[in-house]
Amino acid sequence: MFMTAINRWRGPFQFAQFSLIGGLNALVDLGTLNLLLFLWPTKDVFVLFLYNSIAYTMAILNSYLLNSRLTFRHCAMFSAREKISFGLQATCSLLISNGIFLFATFLLEFFPIPLWLVYNISKTLSMALSSTASFFFMKYFVFRKKQDSLS
Repeated sequence: MFMTAINRWRGPFQFAQFSLIGGLNALVDLGTLNLLLFLWPTKDVFVLFLYNSIAYTMAILNSYLLNSRLTFRHCAMFSAREKISFGLQATCSLLISNGIFLFATFLLEFFPIPLWLVYNISKTLSMALSSTASFFFMKYFVFRKKQDSLS
């Protein structure tokens, strides 16, 4: 009965932890992007793709360190399989992030708003959607094996 109660709350608690860590990752992601844009302003799509990729990579490394030690600590094994799985989910999430970031940037440039705001709105949208995808990739793909055996 006690384990049933724990299992019932595990999902929402994991999502809450993941969301808090996601907030930290958002600061890393947005901070890195804005620093790069401040130091080397650009409108070039390839450079924006590169900046977003660098910012996302910094955030995803932070995500792995914190989520593997906190959110999914009961099922993290730090094995080669897990690290490869994490890398694959990170790559999928990066593609989602870049696609949304570039598409939103393209759409928002038609509105009379400052370019820095266009980039930050686009980045926020890309972070929200890629982070949601990342949670489900990690929960059901990366940290799945050990978690299934505990349930």
